[in-house]
Amino acid sequence: MNLPLFIAGRYLISKKKQNIINIISGISVAGVATGTFALVVVLSVFNGFNDLIRSYFSTLDPDLKITAAEGKMFDPEFLTDSVLVSISDIERFSPVIEENALLRYGNRQYIATIKGVPSNFSEVTGVHDLMVYGSFGLEKDNTYYAVVGQGVAGQLGITLDFMEPIHIYVPKRGTRVALNLTSSLNHDYIFPSGIFALLEEVDAKTVFVPIGFARNLFEAENRVSALEVQLKDQASVKKVRKLIMERAGEQYVVKNKYQQHDMLYKTMQSEKWATYLILIFILVIASFNILGSLSMLIIDKKEDIAILRSMGATNGLVRKIFLFEGWLISLTGVAAGLILGVLVSLAQIHFELLTLPGEGSFVITAYPVKIALSDLLMITLVVLTIGFVAAWYPVRYITQSNTYINPAGK
Repeated sequence: MNLPLFIAGRYLISKKKQNIINIISGISVAGVATGTFALVVVLSVFNGFNDLIRSYFSTLDPDLKITAAEGKMFDPEFLTDSVLVSISDIERFSPVIEENALLRYGNRQYIATIKGVPSNFSEVTGVHDLMVYGSFGLEKDNTYYAVVGQGVAGQLGITLDFMEPIHIYVPKRGTRVALNLTSSLNHDYIFPSGIFALLEEVDAKTVFVPIGFARNLFEAENRVSALEVQLKDQASVKKVRKLIMERAGEQYVVKNKYQQHDMLYKTMQSEKWATYLILIFILVIASFNILGSLSMLIIDKKEDIAILRSMGATNGLVRKIFLFEGWLISLTGVAAGLILGVLVSLAQIHFELLTLPGEGSFVITAYPVKIALSDLLMITLVVLTIGFVAAWYPVRYITQSNTYINPAGK
């Protein structure tokens, strides 16, 4: 039996001479539990939003995206004929042309990104699941069609009830701006066939068109803006990316799904850890209750300490008793906070207790939550470390300064 731990456990649950000590001890446990609970819930919500955004972007984003290190467009012949075909883990690859353009629909104008994609684009992505109006059809009876994002459709007032074309204007290659703007612009028009909705960042600026239409509009000839690569199910993205970079050379940039939206993901991670540090700071302040609780407990138990010393207890044993007392307060608070946080998170996952406002304005109806074991372990380690420091300092200081604990000054 560990004697200091046994005595500390008895002190934790026993009634003290001064009732205020029980109250302060309870407040200490509640403070640690509340901070731990908040950390579990907040980090789980951040994980939920992170996974949600990843899953939605994954619907349209390729496993790997190859672009030119310099310039907007490049000739893909070297990559398609010599590099990509030689890698067995690649399922397929598709050329895309992506450029900004001015759109006009009726009397409204809007700048959006035109993305020219091949005819099998809907087969290699999940874009057909994102359609809210119409269908994902880019070409029919030798006629080109466009699929626009819901945000673009809202800005331009596009509906599928009236067959009015979308007029598209882009600058001509190698042409300076002239007084007569029409001579400096390429113009074409295309009819909408469907409207998709994903995330505001995507569908507020994206219009899908056939790659042949985009080639003519942007005078791309045989050049492309990017090659989108889809890997086989068991392939390693990291391995294939490294292989392509080695064979393609420094004139190309190869990005995985995370890197294609690195700014967004970095912002989300920064927000997560900033919130985490703020909650940790609050938890540190709450842990000062442990200092007060231990200080008053040492005063309350001075007779017990004198008896222990008369029985041969050393200063080290006395210190261990109250150090374990502080640890038990922290451990009890951590356990209670973890259990409550996990239960609330599970309840949100299964019953969607807290819903998002807006009556369908979002792609989900309730706050997404994902419990990560790594977060729980990190929270436990950090909170127990804070509890250790909060308990160690007062015990070390008070047991050195109180004569009834160390009457001989030893």
